[in-house]
Amino acid sequence: MAGLEVRGASLTYRGVGGDVDALDGLDVTVADGEPIAVIGPSGCGKSTLLLLAAGLLAPTRGTVAVGGTQVAGPRLTTALIWQDFGLLPWKTVLANAALGLQVRRIDRAERLDRSRASLARVGLGGFEEAYPAELSGGMRQRLAVARALALDADLLLMDEPLSALDALTREDLQDLLLELWLQRRHTSVLVTHSIEEAVYLGRRVIVLSPRPGRVAAEIDNPRMGEPGYRDTSEFYERCAELRHLLAAEGAVGGGPS
Repeated sequence: MAGLEVRGASLTYRGVGGDVDALDGLDVTVADGEPIAVIGPSGCGKSTLLLLAAGLLAPTRGTVAVGGTQVAGPRLTTALIWQDFGLLPWKTVLANAALGLQVRRIDRAERLDRSRASLARVGLGGFEEAYPAELSGGMRQRLAVARALALDADLLLMDEPLSALDALTREDLQDLLLELWLQRRHTSVLVTHSIEEAVYLGRRVIVLSPRPGRVAAEIDNPRMGEPGYRDTSEFYERCAELRHLLAAEGAVGGGPS
């Protein structure tokens, strides 16, 4: 069980120039196996929410629990994918895929077997001995996904993982993330600035207010994951609804996302 419950969570960053309230009384519930997307203005605390869920930060007030257990530090089966891929350039593709398992002190033979299998699942079989600099941007992001898969994570947290990619590669990776969720049904929290991406990958889309972040609105998106959903009129209606909500929060203008 990897349902996520954030109750009354507030977080204040202490700085030399003064304190910054990132979140204030945030309430978010994600059911076990549910994929959600989180979107909102820059600086509204989206990434902070992921760091709380990952156990890398503790709330100033409130609670964060996964599977009914309060988060007191990183979990063995939580995976976090960063915008900058988080790869070590001096390690091979295989070693990067196995890094999370190495940190968790998994036996070498097992971690290499699991890492090879995860690389094959994301289309990187045959690149085990290459280095990140030899991969395209899309391949590096596939490698970051493979590392999360090797962990057999039941909670996948993603912080704008596709934002640096070109449009075609981004859609290809969106399809990969959707395919993996359909196969594994893990709990998923995606932070994104893309309206279309949020609607494509989130069964629910949560809109955060400007800092300090609170839940401003939620959109139910029950057809997420259906074949061909991206090309339906309902997909465009959900995108238009989300754009309207974000405009009300001052997060978007009138142009494309």
